[in-house]
Amino acid sequence: MAVIDNFGRRKLMLAGSIGYVLSLSAAAFAFYTNTGGRLLLISLLVFIASHAFGQGAVIWVFISEIFPNRVRARGQALGSSTHWIMAAAISWTFPMIAAKSGGHTFAFYALCMVGQLFWVWFAMPETKGVSLEQIQKRLGIE
Repeated sequence: MAVIDNFGRRKLMLAGSIGYVLSLSAAAFAFYTNTGGRLLLISLLVFIASHAFGQGAVIWVFISEIFPNRVRARGQALGSSTHWIMAAAISWTFPMIAAKSGGHTFAFYALCMVGQLFWVWFAMPETKGVSLEQIQKRLGIE
């Protein structure tokens, strides 16, 4: 929480998104060029670090702040459920997809993270130091 409150949600999400794109692209490159080894290990470590400082922690704070008071509990439940269902789907399908397509899987996920980067850059509001009531006003939710 100290890191999130110090740097802000949006900055950490941007850093995480960029780390995701770079690390997943590097992993795809390692598979496409059959170089594996160190490049693959480093790319996976960068992915884990990007997740730890970005989306892995920030999203839980963000979903607790972004919903209006009257629907906050339902919004958090929806956000949390969506997160865990998609995490499970990715975890269950990744081995099968990767076995058939190798680097294409990492390239596909890198492309998805480019989409996330654009969403964070253009749509995600910064909520650091902003009261819940101010967030609602900024988003036009009353």
